[in-house]
Amino acid sequence: MEENIKNTELLEDESSIDFGKIFNDLKKHKRLFYKVLPITFVVAAILTLSLPNYYQCTVMLSPEISSNSSGRSSLASLASSFGVNIGLSNAGFGTEALFPTLYPDLVNSTDFKTTLFDVPVTIEGDKEEGEPDRTMTYYDYLNEEQKVPWWSAAIGGTMKAIIGLFVEKKEEKKTIDPFRLTKKQADVVKVLDKKVVCDVDKKTMVITIDVTDQNPVICATMADTVMNRLQKFITDYRTSKARVDLDYNRKIYRETKERYEKARQKYAEFMDSNNDIILQTVRQKQTDLENEMQLQYNAFTQVAAQMLAAEAKVQMETPAFTTLQSATVPVKKAGPGRAKICLIFLFLAFLGTSVYILNKEDDLKPLLGLS
Repeated sequence: MEENIKNTELLEDESSIDFGKIFNDLKKHKRLFYKVLPITFVVAAILTLSLPNYYQCTVMLSPEISSNSSGRSSLASLASSFGVNIGLSNAGFGTEALFPTLYPDLVNSTDFKTTLFDVPVTIEGDKEEGEPDRTMTYYDYLNEEQKVPWWSAAIGGTMKAIIGLFVEKKEEKKTIDPFRLTKKQADVVKVLDKKVVCDVDKKTMVITIDVTDQNPVICATMADTVMNRLQKFITDYRTSKARVDLDYNRKIYRETKERYEKARQKYAEFMDSNNDIILQTVRQKQTDLENEMQLQYNAFTQVAAQMLAAEAKVQMETPAFTTLQSATVPVKKAGPGRAKICLIFLFLAFLGTSVYILNKEDDLKPLLGLS
């Protein structure tokens, strides 16, 4: 029994961690820290200063909820606030296929992103140096005016030079076909995936659009453009059937109006040429033409009423959006967080140096529970 106790004490002594020795070993190699940490700080400062500044603009809007299902939407919102899904995911949008939770997928689609290529943006010139403002498309801006770290520029330039030796340069297509994008156009779409982000709060159905860019004015311009184009797409979708019905009613309106005018003209010409004739056949013809004109007039007035109703339906189906936060030019940059990056570098350097010292002094095994 006494032997077992002694063996246990020996094992505890061997496996115990001597924090005093660890501290003294680290302190003994403090000169290594004096060398590693300043060098790490200089390297981190050089790297972070090479990173371009970027800005972020956020817009928020709330879509209109159908009044015919406000009870459903209230019940769904109440249930979702407690984390319960009762099957009313449309949140008051009835059987509509495009409800707000699908808006992020719409914004992330290639078709939507390519519509942003032709948006005109303006780079403000330096007024003190007399530089004029430059206006270009957003696609050209992303291709030609984006700042990159020096190492990315060096690697990219080297790769282009190597590829240029073996691959013949092809002239880029100016037209944009979402079905078949060029490599450069596909790269711009990937860039937009990070620059333009849409999110929807499933409880409140509030749409949030975040746009990130290196230019604060262009950042706000694109945030406002994305918001307007999203509203237009939703409006076109919500009113598509009503607008088709309206176009059909307008076509029928023009046809019935033309038939009525022809019948009226024919009746007037007949009356002018047979005004003094009292034959029964003439009277019968007059009655027939008058009845035909009246029938065409009745059809015309009925179609005119239907067209007015179709116009009212388009207006009724047009959704309303409440802008909770409009686009404004950001004053402060959103990143990069250079101080935070430097601290992370210093922490990793301190950690790596400590592990190196502890391993050198055989203090690492007790820490890891190794014999």
